[in-house]
Amino acid sequence: MPKEIISVNVKLKKVEAIRARVDLLAVAVGTNGMKAGLCQSLDKKLKGKIAALDKLGDFKGKKDTTAVIYTDEKIPAKRLLLIGLGDKKDITADTIRKAAATAAGKAVALRARTLALALHQGFVSRKLNLQTLGQSITEGAIFGGYRYDEYKEKTKEDRRKELSVELIDADGAAIRELKKGFCTGSIIGQAQAFARTIANRPGNVINPVSLAKIAKKTAAQTPHLTCTVLDEKQLKQKKAGGILAVGSGSSNKPRLIVLKYTPPAASKKTQTLGLVGKAITFDSGGISLKPGANMQDMKFDKSGGIAVLGAMRAIAELKPAVKVYGIIPSAENMPSGTSYRPGDIITTLSGKTVEIHNTDAEGRMLLCDAIHYAVKLKCDPIVDIATLTGACMVALGKYKAGLMGSDDKLIKKLQTASAQSGEAIWHLPCGDEYTAEMKSEIADLKNTGSKWGGACTAASFLKEFTGDTKWAHIDMAGVDMFDAAKKFGSVGSTGFGVRLLTTYIINAASKVRK
Repeated sequence: MPKEIISVNVKLKKVEAIRARVDLLAVAVGTNGMKAGLCQSLDKKLKGKIAALDKLGDFKGKKDTTAVIYTDEKIPAKRLLLIGLGDKKDITADTIRKAAATAAGKAVALRARTLALALHQGFVSRKLNLQTLGQSITEGAIFGGYRYDEYKEKTKEDRRKELSVELIDADGAAIRELKKGFCTGSIIGQAQAFARTIANRPGNVINPVSLAKIAKKTAAQTPHLTCTVLDEKQLKQKKAGGILAVGSGSSNKPRLIVLKYTPPAASKKTQTLGLVGKAITFDSGGISLKPGANMQDMKFDKSGGIAVLGAMRAIAELKPAVKVYGIIPSAENMPSGTSYRPGDIITTLSGKTVEIHNTDAEGRMLLCDAIHYAVKLKCDPIVDIATLTGACMVALGKYKAGLMGSDDKLIKKLQTASAQSGEAIWHLPCGDEYTAEMKSEIADLKNTGSKWGGACTAASFLKEFTGDTKWAHIDMAGVDMFDAAKKFGSVGSTGFGVRLLTTYIINAASKVRK
């Protein structure tokens, strides 16, 4: 029986930092901030321990640096964690989010039961108001405390079952402002943790059928969210040839998962937006078999679909005033005697035909059917997200997702959501010159282009299925997982996309209300 994932629970508490009775107290420090504000107050209580660090040069508040001080009962907190933020002018909401994640990660590593966060104190500004800081700190704490160890044996030295986190301030008015962001951050943070767990689970646990069951269970537990699942028979009836082709080689048959959020006060005039996420539960490459090295990480090829699942959970809990469909095409791409082959011509849901040149370019075959399905549901705009191309990782590394699309205003909205959520994207082209590379001599399209610009040609392929609908594509290859632990995050799924997509939808709804 798998053990439970660590529970990270965040709450607000009105208390002075110097009076917080916890295992670990975390305080943020900017460059040249060691002798001012909260640091100065704590240093007096600690008899110069912070000043000693400064004098030795061991800690100066530089970005991404930390120092642990054992308080020897001079304050109620057993340990003090100083987290460097760097120059004050460069500090953003994501700087604070990562500081909270670093603090939670340190607390888990120290087997602390309780953690108090005083990271916002001294850093409130017009740009960083208390509501923004409350959301960022809460999201960061949940992210940093997360660990995926369901299948590891329990030991005496194992991490705690729970981390209790307090977001603290001595001022009641400040607590009320922090609460506005805290409530949103808690919903989004827990949805992202949920998504990370599903994404981390291996292919022998998560397949299209079991993923569909999780989606249905999530919808059943979440007010205003419904889930419909199309099985292989229904997909055949609808002639969803792209999804069926990709799943044809596996004994685990494909599914099309359709989540729908309906706001409490919805009407026929309520705008309908679409989110589409690729969920290949394991990608061997099919007949065009991938190299064996690191193939175990192909369980993460479902990350786009899981991001949509997590975002839909958060969206339903936040209740924005727009309708949202979350469409997740899911298949397992395996080689067998029934697999689709290079050279096959597949008729997709839209009626367009695609010549297969490489069965490992399977994500676009799922997405083209799912995007067309979203168009038929009258979603406008549509945003899809997928671990689609290695070419995007070649272009952008493991630091940003690629962003492409057909509508400049939609691109800007996603860029705004990226800046707010801390999930980084970079705009790339997908114009007609790339589409020309995807034309086939014997079908409407082919599923691969030339050697160059693979992320752009893949996006231009998808654009062919959007019609007149405003559309954007996020290629998250490279940012879907940490292959080594970071100070602010544990190894495995990053849950990328949950914060970004949720923020985008919430922003869209706020514009509707105005």
